[in-house]
Amino acid sequence: MKLIDDIPFGTVLIFCLTIGLAPFAPPHVWEKMVMLVAGDLVKPIDIFDLFMHGAPWLVLGIKVIRMRSGRQA
Repeated sequence: MKLIDDIPFGTVLIFCLTIGLAPFAPPHVWEKMVMLVAGDLVKPIDIFDLFMHGAPWLVLGIKVIRMRSGRQA
């Protein structure tokens, strides 16, 4: 978890707003989440897209949880 703790919060936020939301209308990650819920997320490229566009949000969530629990240095 030290690796995630060492990433500045602002950097993670910028990644979420750029990579996490690109392309911006409609956000790609939203399309992939809809496909996941509908059961249409079967192609490897779609799974890779979900991972790449969702990873910044996952890191942001982990950072926020660690900050609130007081475990982050």
